[in-house]
Amino acid sequence: MSATDWYAHKSLGEGLFWIQEKFFESSNRANIWLLRGSHQDVVIDTGLGLRSLPDYINSKSLLGDDPQRKNPLLAIATHAHFDHSGGLHQFQQVGVHSAEVDALANGDNFETVTWLSDREIVQAPWPGWRARQYRVKAVQPTHILQEGDVINLGDRQLTVLHMPGHSRGSICLHDGDNKMLFSGDVVYDGAMIDWLPTSQVSDYISSCERLVGLVDSEQVDQVMPGHYHTFGAKRLHRIASGYIDKAGTCPARFSTFAWRTLAGLALRASNTRGIC
Repeated sequence: MSATDWYAHKSLGEGLFWIQEKFFESSNRANIWLLRGSHQDVVIDTGLGLRSLPDYINSKSLLGDDPQRKNPLLAIATHAHFDHSGGLHQFQQVGVHSAEVDALANGDNFETVTWLSDREIVQAPWPGWRARQYRVKAVQPTHILQEGDVINLGDRQLTVLHMPGHSRGSICLHDGDNKMLFSGDVVYDGAMIDWLPTSQVSDYISSCERLVGLVDSEQVDQVMPGHYHTFGAKRLHRIASGYIDKAGTCPARFSTFAWRTLAGLALRASNTRGIC
């Protein structure tokens, strides 16, 4: 299967494209965002990496047809989990938060939570493909991101907001001028996951408090999340404040502990094989 077949995209206007992996039918299917700038272009999250994302972007001329346009294409992972980082190795420029640099550089499929089943891939990317063969390939990040870093695209800037909780290196990218938040898995319109081995509920509560603050200070109008559909500020406030209210309760803490234990055991069992 070619890259052209594997992916699909939708233009959201003003140089923003929403890309998805058509044959990865799962709640784990991550949104891939391509944002064009006057001086630099950015891919935010890269999916599984089973087919070439750069080839798709080029074949669909998503960066335009101007032969003089030679902006560097920077791939940024909002965090290191497999559904967001699997395609990073396809890019020359790769950015991730400093807390997860080692996980990517070492191809650590435990910390990248590499957990894929055959039933999630409804059409194999090549004959004989099986999910048990899948691993996140090691990649050395070229851009080590920290809180407050600004990624200058020329006509727009993205500010790095370190928002741990889902994972230790989770970030959002905030386009303050356009009041747009690329939120990764920090927040999306679904059940928020805080029970993975590197999740931390106390950090997640703090991150959600920060999200509420962004809404209250009118810094966000639109959220481009890591999964599912986009949503607005009111929904962001409701999701984040709802997590804060619920996360500290005793039943929630017990459930998180139980799921973290089970998830850790399962991930260790499934990722004892070598990287391929």
